[in-house]
Amino acid sequence: MPDIINGHGPKIIAITNQKGGVGKTTTTINLGAALAETGSRVLLIDLDPQGNASTGLGIEVADRKLTTYDLLLEEAPLTDVLQETDIENLLIAPATTDLSSADIELVSNEKRSHLLHDALRATGLAQLGLDYILIDCPPSLNLLTVNALVAADSVLIPLQSEFFALEGLSQLMLTIREVRQTANADLRIEGIVLTMFDTRNNLSRQVEADARDNLGELVFNTMIPRNVRVSEAPSYALPVLMYDPTSKGSQAYRALASELSIRNGRG
Repeated sequence: MPDIINGHGPKIIAITNQKGGVGKTTTTINLGAALAETGSRVLLIDLDPQGNASTGLGIEVADRKLTTYDLLLEEAPLTDVLQETDIENLLIAPATTDLSSADIELVSNEKRSHLLHDALRATGLAQLGLDYILIDCPPSLNLLTVNALVAADSVLIPLQSEFFALEGLSQLMLTIREVRQTANADLRIEGIVLTMFDTRNNLSRQVEADARDNLGELVFNTMIPRNVRVSEAPSYALPVLMYDPTSKGSQAYRALASELSIRNGRG
């Protein structure tokens, strides 16, 4: 079976933070849309049982005939699961609440941590011509998140600009280290992106200073501002880049996509 990842395949990035409400799904959707806007071919894999990334890209629940549940537990081919979105160059493998039982159902499976890894290396995916695969992880360090980390080249961590933000990273870093030691030695941290940043707020600036002091170049230069347009866009089932292309949020996600591409030699 050919390995589409090493050498010539898409860059696979798991977007995760076990703390909810940090802008993880928002970042996945809008980073994907921003990369697609530049002409990159992007696949978004929704691994969150809430299915918010799917909803945020306009995929109705009734239209999710095959989902990431089928991909992981029923061995459905990824090419059968993915769907086109209304955004050119952006595909999605959607999720529903069926995925919430996956942890229990996977416990007895010997390959339980490698199911997504194997699905992404299946024959037939290369024909899609993907440049990036972005995995939207659930807000917990469960088997679904572990599957994403085993399958990924790197991890992008959204970090909300709030008190105790850095303290919440410790368990995630331990999980990444464990995955490196046991299942994916090449996994690296793509970077940390500060979200919901308010330049008028002393706390936001202090979180930024602490993050850059402690994590150095891992922290992206681009910061995602607290922006009402970013918050409104999901209710219209659109990325903010489609909802309000000129907003500060849209500009920030374009800048993040550019910075990410340059870091990966694709800019």
